[in-house]
Amino acid sequence: MRAIVLIATITIALPGLAGADRGLAEREQAADAATKAFVMELGGALKRQLAAGAPAEAIEVCSDLAPRIANRLSGENGWRVTRVGTRVRNPMLGTPDAWEQQVLAQFAKRQAAGESLGPMKHAELVEEPGGSYFRYMKAIGVKSACLACHGGAGEITQPVADALAQRYPFDAAKGYRVGELRGAISIKQPMALPLR
Repeated sequence: MRAIVLIATITIALPGLAGADRGLAEREQAADAATKAFVMELGGALKRQLAAGAPAEAIEVCSDLAPRIANRLSGENGWRVTRVGTRVRNPMLGTPDAWEQQVLAQFAKRQAAGESLGPMKHAELVEEPGGSYFRYMKAIGVKSACLACHGGAGEITQPVADALAQRYPFDAAKGYRVGELRGAISIKQPMALPLR
């Protein structure tokens, strides 16, 4: 009897939740825009450092600028914006939660089935103990420029290796190849908050 009541509650709750916010497409568009802003700002700073021949200094861009961008976007929107990895460089900031792990596994399967990482994303409405959330992830693929810090031993120079070891003592985000899934930008929007 208890299971029947639980199923009925879920069945009633989900349509009501979907009806309460018909703007899921708007939430996804807002997440797309925030992701694009994140990538443009971070990517531009990284390209400038790499073009100046300073890959060791580019590490500071990822370690200092990326969290500031994520924090600013989070504060502007009332969301949680972060980057998560398939292999994590900074366990305090980049470790995926259970939902993010599942989506990263789906991304890997989709890529193995022939889908390009470039446009790959996933969005859904998720019920969690803390409430209802619109969750979104956009895949990050490895580009050739990424190998200066995320490649194999032969691709990472000694100054970069030294800087990584100093800044990230638990770094596991090396050994990638071009085209491989490296992680994702992840956004978690509380459904209780309207879009700004």
